[in-house]
Amino acid sequence: MNKGDLINEVAKVVSTKKEAQAAVDCVLDSVTKTLKKGQDVTLVGFGTFKVVKRKARKGRNPATGEEIDIKATNAPKFVPGKALKEAVK
Repeated sequence: MNKGDLINEVAKVVSTKKEAQAAVDCVLDSVTKTLKKGQDVTLVGFGTFKVVKRKARKGRNPATGEEIDIKATNAPKFVPGKALKEAVK
């Protein structure tokens, strides 16, 4: 399922596809903004979106084998909730 498919599914519940797109965009924007602030987004039963801090480390350029420095970064992470795990079993 891609974003367009999700919008079509939401459109079955709301009155128009335009409203469905606005709703999906609003949810995704809200999750993004909250993660950007460094806060978690918890959807009970579905899962938790959080930001994890990756430490700086050494890596290798696969083409040359040369050692390179990889900077510390923040990365988004999703941890599925119990209900989602059970539904997928």
